[in-house]
Amino acid sequence: MKKMLKGLGAALCVALPFIAQAPADAATASATGAADQTLVQRGAYLAQLGDCAACHTAPKGKPFAGGLPMNTPMGRIYVTNITPDARTGIGGYTQADFARALREGIAKDGHNLYPAMPYPSYAKVDDDDVKALYAFFMHGVAPVQQANRESDIKWPLNMRWPLMFWNMAFLEKGAYRDKPGKDVAWNRGAYLVQGLGHCGSCHTPRGVAFQESALDESGSAFLSGALLDGWFASNLTGEHNTGLGRWSDEDLRTFLKTGANRHASAFGAMTSVINNSTQAMSDQDVAAVSTYLKSLPPVGGTGAAAYTYDPQATKVSLDRPANDAGARVYTAYCMHCHGVDGHGFAPMLAPLAGNPNVLAKDASSLINVTLNGTGDLVIDGVPSPFPMPGFAAVLDDQQIADVLSFVRAGWNNGAPAVGAAEVAKLRQSTQAGR
Repeated sequence: MKKMLKGLGAALCVALPFIAQAPADAATASATGAADQTLVQRGAYLAQLGDCAACHTAPKGKPFAGGLPMNTPMGRIYVTNITPDARTGIGGYTQADFARALREGIAKDGHNLYPAMPYPSYAKVDDDDVKALYAFFMHGVAPVQQANRESDIKWPLNMRWPLMFWNMAFLEKGAYRDKPGKDVAWNRGAYLVQGLGHCGSCHTPRGVAFQESALDESGSAFLSGALLDGWFASNLTGEHNTGLGRWSDEDLRTFLKTGANRHASAFGAMTSVINNSTQAMSDQDVAAVSTYLKSLPPVGGTGAAAYTYDPQATKVSLDRPANDAGARVYTAYCMHCHGVDGHGFAPMLAPLAGNPNVLAKDASSLINVTLNGTGDLVIDGVPSPFPMPGFAAVLDDQQIADVLSFVRAGWNNGAPAVGAAEVAKLRQSTQAGR
């Protein structure tokens, strides 16, 4: 009995310090948990800024499980699983592995990622944001066991080792550094646009090696508009006709939050950017992005005189549509939404008069959206009531060419005509890509 009591006493002597300390340890654990959760939440926000869901989630697929097909000049690739599943995702990645993939385009096993992954932009993401993103993908995303699919790119173009040389030539390493002489809002906007937002991936022209012609405002082609996967991503510089020159700061902030304003509406890939990314941005970040973009000098465009609205000639054609093939199609299929005056019913229904996408030299987006329509804008969970329908099954190539030529000439738009061969080519390529 004495031995039992002595043993119990010894056990209590060992246990008491831990018992006495338990409340402090619990408080520390609670604080640590709260800090970790705050980091995960911050990472979730940053993942929205980076629009990660749009590319890494297939239609009707599980979040971030990959499988989405992407068309490239070399062939189709399939986006990878970035859930924390240890076998098929990134569950085995350390933070250093994650940072290397994000900013250098190199996977944990050492193979190079295709630059369809915008790591030349993500290279500018700072260490604190990388840490938060890693916390989110490891602890805020449900693991999904879904094997990655090999690309459809044929040998020898599917070899990855030449990407090492591509990176040596075109990857600029190093996180974004504030520009002296610029205020906090401008630098924050530049960081988001050039980095996580990776706006240049779509809106900057590509060179012969499929590299972005410029990665920041120091390059004259930066954000001047580019053709990508059947869409022409708009000019985001201060160019008067085809860019943001006529947009106020409020116009731009409204577009980023809702996908539409008095000048234009989102289409194509920009619809998913609005749905998954920019509408979730804080007001402060939206204002910063607007501040930066509105500071960019005019670049690109068509060299035409500054746009001014003039409805007269178009009104005459619409009064007598029998004399104009494009006017006939417009009155039958377009006028009830976009109006006789071309103003539409913005922001619900896009204007055509003076719309930067209508004035652009490249008509690919107009052809594509007329053929195939566009996805729903979903703002705060509510789908847009009037999405653009597709007319591929209703109108032939010549009819679409006629109506788009009419629109591009109408209301003093003064943009080049569209040919039936252009429509046929895009019809074929977009149908093949489905």
